[in-house]
Amino acid sequence: MLKLVKKESKKVGLPPGTLLYVGEKRTEKVTIKIIDYDETSLQEKEARTVEDCFPYKNKPTVTWINVDGIHRVDIIETIGKHFGVHSLVLEDILNTGQRPKMDNYGDYLFIVLKMIYCNGKGSEIIAEQISLILGSNFVISFQEEAERDVFNPVRERIRNGTGRIRKMGADYLAYALMDAIVDNYFAVLEKLGEQIELLQEELISDPTPETLHAINHLKRQMIFLRKSVWPLREVVSGLERGESPLIKAETNIFLRDLYDHTIQIMDALETCRDMLSGMLDIYLSSISNKMNGVMKVLTIIATIFIPLTFIAGVYGMNFKYMPELEWRWSYPVLLLAMAVIVVSMLMYFRRKKWL
Repeated sequence: MLKLVKKESKKVGLPPGTLLYVGEKRTEKVTIKIIDYDETSLQEKEARTVEDCFPYKNKPTVTWINVDGIHRVDIIETIGKHFGVHSLVLEDILNTGQRPKMDNYGDYLFIVLKMIYCNGKGSEIIAEQISLILGSNFVISFQEEAERDVFNPVRERIRNGTGRIRKMGADYLAYALMDAIVDNYFAVLEKLGEQIELLQEELISDPTPETLHAINHLKRQMIFLRKSVWPLREVVSGLERGESPLIKAETNIFLRDLYDHTIQIMDALETCRDMLSGMLDIYLSSISNKMNGVMKVLTIIATIFIPLTFIAGVYGMNFKYMPELEWRWSYPVLLLAMAVIVVSMLMYFRRKKWL
């Protein structure tokens, strides 16, 4: 959170609409990939310059322009000016700390989503901002990097002509991209669920301080994931119930299904959070029970030695007239008496179920 605040501090004092990249410092090349298609034709290429995108603004076919890398402000500004994108939208695209949202600008819709990944071990959640601009015949997607991408299944469906994507318009393409992002949430939640199950088994068998660290780490991940997922419901609901002419009636039923998926994700997320909260309580109870067990053993040992210490203290006094001190069998008798006391106390504790 402190790191995010430091990034936002770069924009303090600047007027609205000032284009400034707010995100991780990157040096890799910005790539622009174009897929132009209709029901009978398909053209796919990588743009050499930004100007290669310009002819696709008013074509009758559907065009998907995917920009990998938003750290080049000049490229984002050039694309925005040609496609008539407002400077405030470009500012939001360059600010990677946006929450998921949907804004209607009349000629186009601006949509912000969070693409969620798990790292190699599945213990750390990584979020990448995805910005979509939906026009009448085009979709422009902006993502921070191309290393992690859940859009490949959509590309394959376009190339192979499977399903209805080649028969539908740009609004269905935007839906397909959003659906790919949402479906990946299920995969992330599945990995987190596996970690929670492993922690539950460890919690029951032998909880350690490392178990507590793992629970707290997962709770932080859940908070981060909830922050990225929770506003998504409003985005999908706004697209479904909005009156924008860019969203056709035949696409609404798919958006309704996407809305149901977001509800399922939120329910699963809340379930995982409740389970983690319960696991934390179980851990604290387990540690408390362990401590009580240790104190119980120590108390029993101390209780057993109290009468023995009393006897030893009595016969350790240096009084002259103590007849049994002169008796030949005093020592073994006292040892036998101590043993009888110990056995009697253990039997009493056992009968009371204290042992």
